[in-house]
Amino acid sequence: MRNLEPSSADRAEEPLILSRIPIAETALHIEAVSKTFARSAKRAKSKPAALPWRQRMSLRGLRAGLTNARRSEQKRVVDNVSLTVHRGEALGILGPNGCGKSTLVRMISTLLIPDEGWISVFGHDVVRDSRSVKCLINRVSVDAAFFKKLSALENLLYTARLYDVDAGKAIKKATDILDMLGFDKEHLENSMEQLSRGQQQKVAIARAFLTSPRLVLLDEPTTGLDPKSKKDVEAFIRELREAKDTTVVLTTHDMAEAEALCDRIAILNRGKLVALGTANALKARHRKPGAAELPSLEDVFIELAGETIEQADEVEGIES
Repeated sequence: MRNLEPSSADRAEEPLILSRIPIAETALHIEAVSKTFARSAKRAKSKPAALPWRQRMSLRGLRAGLTNARRSEQKRVVDNVSLTVHRGEALGILGPNGCGKSTLVRMISTLLIPDEGWISVFGHDVVRDSRSVKCLINRVSVDAAFFKKLSALENLLYTARLYDVDAGKAIKKATDILDMLGFDKEHLENSMEQLSRGQQQKVAIARAFLTSPRLVLLDEPTTGLDPKSKKDVEAFIRELREAKDTTVVLTTHDMAEAEALCDRIAILNRGKLVALGTANALKARHRKPGAAELPSLEDVFIELAGETIEQADEVEGIES
């Protein structure tokens, strides 16, 4: 069978839509996807121009004012994004707050419906066949939700019952994962509200892998973690990819983390996909003429977005 993986030369100049790869051979395909939200009242920065009082008093003027107000409060958070993720690949998605990373992940995980375009997971449409998609994926987010009064073990067992996973097997699998993550087993009986932020995130990761997902969506999984916990999580992701045929989509603000863990990197800015390729290909593409060394990913981001990650994060995001 012909190898469908792009060569290193292809990757340096690969198109944003890898249409030469059949959908059946891909883990995730995103085609021209867009999503629009309404700004909250306090974040709507632009107001429609005031109409003359005679027009405001007329019904036609009132309708025009309402229409302009609605238009001014709409924001396209994801804007015509297309990309393909190969089976077993790790794709990193970089970008500032409000750029659409988490919204895109929510659409992949069936929590949001695209306004335009379509998404498939192993050939299953996320809207028309959401039940099948949910059986193939799991998600770890920076704001993972738990029953705070229940213990870590009780939360894991609850998830196991939801997915019809045998309790004994679930406990064994969860404790093995937590052991790899450096989680002390004696804390399993503690309520979630007694655990640290890092401990809770490790429980969230163990919970996500109870169902043996084929596609894992890691939405800023190491944000706010201490350096030791962060290294434990990164080591687990590497070991997971080596041991199992698992596809990973990782959103992060940490460029070094994305470069270390991911085969390819996508950069989003203001809802648009502005770059896609291997870390080295992106650096080579944006090397300054005559420069002796390749730029860093931070340098590439600054060139593409016109600002640093920190500066971009200062801009108010859109409530989703």
